[in-house]
Amino acid sequence: MAKRLICPYCYENFAPRAIRFRCHSRLSRTGKQCERRRDQVLDQRKGPRRSHDLGPDFAADGRKPTAVCPDCDGETTYRICPVCHSELPVQFGMMDNRLIAMVGPKASGKTVYMTVLLHEMRNRIGEAFGAALMGSDDETMRRFSSDYEDRLYRDNQMFPGTQTASTNLNRVDPLVFRFGLRRRTLLGERPQHTVLSFFDTAGEDFNSRENVELNTRYLAGADGIVLLLDPLQMPGARDNALPGTPLPGSEGLDPPINVLSRVTNLLLARGSGRAAQKIDIPIAVVFSKMDAFWHLLDAGSPLRDHVPARDRFDVGDSLNVHEEVRRLLKDWDGVPIDHLLDNHYSRYRYFGVSALGRHPTTDARVAATGIQPYRVADPLLWLLSEFGSVPKAGRG
Repeated sequence: MAKRLICPYCYENFAPRAIRFRCHSRLSRTGKQCERRRDQVLDQRKGPRRSHDLGPDFAADGRKPTAVCPDCDGETTYRICPVCHSELPVQFGMMDNRLIAMVGPKASGKTVYMTVLLHEMRNRIGEAFGAALMGSDDETMRRFSSDYEDRLYRDNQMFPGTQTASTNLNRVDPLVFRFGLRRRTLLGERPQHTVLSFFDTAGEDFNSRENVELNTRYLAGADGIVLLLDPLQMPGARDNALPGTPLPGSEGLDPPINVLSRVTNLLLARGSGRAAQKIDIPIAVVFSKMDAFWHLLDAGSPLRDHVPARDRFDVGDSLNVHEEVRRLLKDWDGVPIDHLLDNHYSRYRYFGVSALGRHPTTDARVAATGIQPYRVADPLLWLLSEFGSVPKAGRG
């Protein structure tokens, strides 16, 4: 186990031994049974999060998968976070635990992108890589199906704005998934599992240094960051967008460079990069809604090609896309973004994606052509390849 673990629900860190256990409240072999009680899972910093019928929790050696309840002598496998008391994923701390922080300014399309990304990882990408993505808890499985996937794919409806993290009412927990992949080694195939935590933040959570500090502490513990930026919020890009493309209003929007600057300042303040060193957390800088700019790209542009079909992350293809986006930044008045990343991050990569393939209708519905995602999985696959969770192919 690692020396310190980070809860995928509240993002606090703790020693593996500190993990607590919760009694399952079933009749034990001795005939004793703990009384079940209606209780609330509490996050000490955010207040009540959700209610469950719970058995009592108790301290034991959290490095072990099971413990015996001191009240009823029953054995339990329910391991919980010592801070927020959320039930931890099965085998938590015994496999890779990767926190993916997904951030971006208001109206950049984070919720749509996250939904399509996870749908693709469970279906097309899962088939190509021989991988499986499943919810790590009942709440994640229920919410992702009903609140995200069904709404977008079945009902063809877009999402309302994300609730800001500064409001405790209707606070939404992260979506926590288990990513499984069989890796070939010298000793044969072996399963590799990674816990992924996604927290859908509101754009308003990044409009000031204070909000970033208060509401997104999970950035400090992130293993990788997906920064989603909307080119239509950049003056040099929006003027050349495909005619008919809905343009975001300027009121209340924060320039992408400001969001990147605040995230960078937070990481530097939390010690993610020493004074003479760059930040080593890999950051995928993802430009969304690329369907609005395909008409401007040359026929040979890597942003007009689809990812080569293979069971490995194609490094050469990714670097070609990276350089093409860097070239576009010059036309989009985005050179300051490139300079900031180059000066402060040791690992960053540009991506161009389209979650829907075409802009939604005026009544906030998916276009009649349906959802046609383009390269949405590239950023996550790059991060997973940096962690060693998926194999690489090609140069780099």
